[in-house]
Amino acid sequence: MISHPAYEVAPWALRERQLNLAVLPQSESVFALSNGHIGWRGNLDEGEPNGLPGTYLNGLHELHPLPYAEAGYGYPESGQTVINVTNGKLIRLLVDDEPFDLRYGTIRMHERELDLRAGVLRRVCEWVSPAGRAIRVRSTRMVSFQQRAVAAISYEVEPVDEQVRVVVQSELIANEEIPRVAGDPRVAAALESPLRAEENQAFGTRLRLVHSTVRSQLRVATAADHQVHGPDGTKISAESGDDISRLTVTAVLNPGEKLGLEKFVAYGWSATRSLPALRDQADAALVGARDTGWQGLLDQQRAYLDDFWERADVEVDGDTEIQQAVRFGLFHVLQTGARAEERAIPAKGLTGSGYDGHTFWDAETFVLPLLTFTSPRAASEVLRWRYNTLPAARERARQLGLSGAAFPWRTITGEEASSYWPAGTAAFHVNADIADAVVRYVAATGDEEFDKDTGLELLVETARLWRSLGHHDHAGAFHIDGVTGPDEYSAVADDNVYTNLMAQANLVAAADAAERHPRHAAALGVQAEETAAWRDAAAAMTVPYNKDLGVHEQSKGYTRHEVWNFAGTAPEHYPLLLNYPYFDLYRKQVVKQADLVLAMYLRGDAFTQEEKVRNFAYYEPLTVRDSSLSAYCQSVIAAECGHLQLAHDYLGESALMDLEDLEDNARDGLHIAALAGTWTALVAGFGGMRLFDGDSIRFAPRLPDALSRVAFRLLFRGRRLRVEFTGTSVTYTLAEGAPVEVLHYEEPFTLTTERPVVRKVPAYPHRPEPTQPPGRAPRRRHHPG
Repeated sequence: MISHPAYEVAPWALRERQLNLAVLPQSESVFALSNGHIGWRGNLDEGEPNGLPGTYLNGLHELHPLPYAEAGYGYPESGQTVINVTNGKLIRLLVDDEPFDLRYGTIRMHERELDLRAGVLRRVCEWVSPAGRAIRVRSTRMVSFQQRAVAAISYEVEPVDEQVRVVVQSELIANEEIPRVAGDPRVAAALESPLRAEENQAFGTRLRLVHSTVRSQLRVATAADHQVHGPDGTKISAESGDDISRLTVTAVLNPGEKLGLEKFVAYGWSATRSLPALRDQADAALVGARDTGWQGLLDQQRAYLDDFWERADVEVDGDTEIQQAVRFGLFHVLQTGARAEERAIPAKGLTGSGYDGHTFWDAETFVLPLLTFTSPRAASEVLRWRYNTLPAARERARQLGLSGAAFPWRTITGEEASSYWPAGTAAFHVNADIADAVVRYVAATGDEEFDKDTGLELLVETARLWRSLGHHDHAGAFHIDGVTGPDEYSAVADDNVYTNLMAQANLVAAADAAERHPRHAAALGVQAEETAAWRDAAAAMTVPYNKDLGVHEQSKGYTRHEVWNFAGTAPEHYPLLLNYPYFDLYRKQVVKQADLVLAMYLRGDAFTQEEKVRNFAYYEPLTVRDSSLSAYCQSVIAAECGHLQLAHDYLGESALMDLEDLEDNARDGLHIAALAGTWTALVAGFGGMRLFDGDSIRFAPRLPDALSRVAFRLLFRGRRLRVEFTGTSVTYTLAEGAPVEVLHYEEPFTLTTERPVVRKVPAYPHRPEPTQPPGRAPRRRHHPG
């Protein structure tokens, strides 16, 4: 999309210079606004035309049956799907009785801008109706970071050259018609009329609708209020019905006169609150927004984002597209998690209904690292959501005949919603991914209360799962059999290296946490024999290695499988999962997304540098990247192995996943994990950032030729750090906080606020660049400017 002439590359904004209906669904995703609680897709103010109408509340869902041709024990019976709730952003306009509809008449000018520093979506349009009446429309839209339940719009219409009569209809509308999309199983199922009316009201300038879902029994209240500005003779009326509440404003405008309104919208939902209580909750939020006022909301939004960018900004010199994309990604990841507050982070955030609005392991492995180092409170809230779902995870483990907790592969509520067990239930690594996120959060923040009250129990219950899932063989080696790793083109394998190494770390972390907090561990029933068993299993963990090839096997026996016929695979047959049976994929050497390569990043301590280089060279020609989750970690390991141009190429793929719609599905929502991965590729890849020894931080910067400078900010144990580097030197700055020990490559030093520390960037070894499957190499990055 960004390469389309309608879109402009700018460091702090995404600008659309003309309306392009062909990419309207994609633009609705990239222009989406959210705060982690409310999500508004970037639909046009007037509602039509649209690609996918979307208003979402994090966690609000409907249930539906999961049909099976042949049922089996332990199969989930109920699916969960995010639903499009009451649309509060709709403002229709009629000009001399003709609807303002950009499919008709003449568009003289149409521009939209997502301002990453102000946190708003701006729009300006000049349009001539079929009858020849010319008007100018301006709107600004926001979803508040400070006031969690509130979103707001400023809307203004004026004639261009002659008198016009206008009618503005500001609406709350439920049960909008959603277009059906078929063919790709990753696209969310559309639910028809999921909301049942309970109350509607319109009085003065205020509107309200209250609905509930049929199966999940959740109630949602939406309220709106307005401030109207118009010439003498402006008239206002209001009406409501079951699924619509409308404020109508009419005025005759002469040249130079404007009709404007500010619309404040508040949402609330609950599984337990009564209708009056939820109504009052939405009304109270609305009063707070009205009291703050439109300008006050804008000021709050800017202040919130000023603080965020001060602690999280990344600067990139030498590639303007990457500069824009990394800030675009940071902004959308912040929107996804800022005010989620003990809710999950869906794979698409609140930008679309793709993947049914489910959260996966993406959140802990790809998104939480960014939040941990830039917005740690948001990261802790996601992990507390996992903690709150422990009862469901324990029940799932019991159902599977296991100890501890078995967290779901995909979910909204905490209960498993995957109907395909080889890529769902068998992907037990999600449990170690959660544990890894706990360990990272505690190490990066030093949050002892979280460690004791939340982290400990998550680590204990996941460790119990691994000890019951795995077994010791006659020689004492510990195996975890019949599991699926990150690579979804390989399933139900024995001793998947990623799973085993992550489980190993999980077991050790649980034992360490139990020793740090013996009283709390005892309350969970942890005894010395149990922690000793965890350590024994970790020490004896099997890590398959092919001595003949000199590489680690993705899983036991993997390197003996037949290699996929890449040369005989046509470009249009990717992604493979849509064109070949899983049976064929599972028994061949073909990698959908980085698996062992991801293990080399997250468990880098388990590999020597030489092993990383050999492994990367072996798995690159097998990896087709049919997943948006792959490119970022391939970038990290490519950088670590000295393939800096390739690392830059993979960085570009992750960064532009949605802006260029590389997988042709941005219409369903953004790839939040890929956006977060852009930050990781820059900070952990080119910046070489790693945590080590539990609570220390290390950097090993290096840059590709095309980039002249990178600088990033982050939070570490209550301190604000800034790292700036070129191809030859790096400057470390402690902007705020107590002195901290830092490692530059292998050299330790103490960083204080008194003065920056400058070090040289050592030369790196140049190695032959590995190849990729035919036609699957990432696009080369050069010097765009």
